[in-house]
Amino acid sequence: MFYCWTSVPFRLRLSSEGIYVSNDTTKATGLDFIRQIVAEDLASGKHDTVVTRFPPEPNGYLHIGHAKSIFLNFGLAAETPGGRCHLRFDDSNPETEDMEYVESIKRDVRWLGLDWGDDLYYASDYFEELYGFAVALIKKGKAYVCSLSEEKIRKYRGTVTRPGTDSPHRNRSVDENLDMFERMRGGEFADGQHVLRARIDMASANMKMRDPLLYRIRHMRHYRTDNTWCIYPMYDFTHCLSDAIEGITHSICTLEFENNR
Repeated sequence: MFYCWTSVPFRLRLSSEGIYVSNDTTKATGLDFIRQIVAEDLASGKHDTVVTRFPPEPNGYLHIGHAKSIFLNFGLAAETPGGRCHLRFDDSNPETEDMEYVESIKRDVRWLGLDWGDDLYYASDYFEELYGFAVALIKKGKAYVCSLSEEKIRKYRGTVTRPGTDSPHRNRSVDENLDMFERMRGGEFADGQHVLRARIDMASANMKMRDPLLYRIRHMRHYRTDNTWCIYPMYDFTHCLSDAIEGITHSICTLEFENNR
């Protein structure tokens, strides 16, 4: 489940003052709205514990804003019997990511007094699985290879007051899309020559749902996978599926991600 928060104050309770769970499904009192939702999920049996994650992209150093996310995610897990908070690096962009940032982030999280234990993960470990998910979408007619330039994709997307326009490649056959996507992986095409897009709704009020990009071509070395891949999944595709793979029960994000749900 995905939750957003704004500047609502919260208390980090790492003692026995955890989230109390009872058979009563009425709203918990004395809790901020996030902890209230979590308490209700536990009380109703929707989840039997809490699994959160702090998922930075290793493309820079942490700042004070990250501390809020770190304490909230690790705090929710610590307050719940059997709870866990994963430290996951969402590292699907080879252009900006580096092991230097991975090590720096790990040091900073420990400096804040928190520890992920055995729950250290990398989205790049899921690249093969994510590729398989993309192939499955193509086979179901839910994704297609688009050959528009970046500029034209932006133009075809429309505006907040004007619906988008279908790509001329939107109705490629499943077989053609599968063939082209496999050739993209094989390194046959140049950067930017093709992308894989989800087939959703080019008139959606949420512009992020107007056939968003799922994969792009980048002939660039990745700091963990080296040159194994030349196509990389987009953040919005990678992030939610990584949550699903890891069994994350509560996805806590700030409001700038609200339209990404």
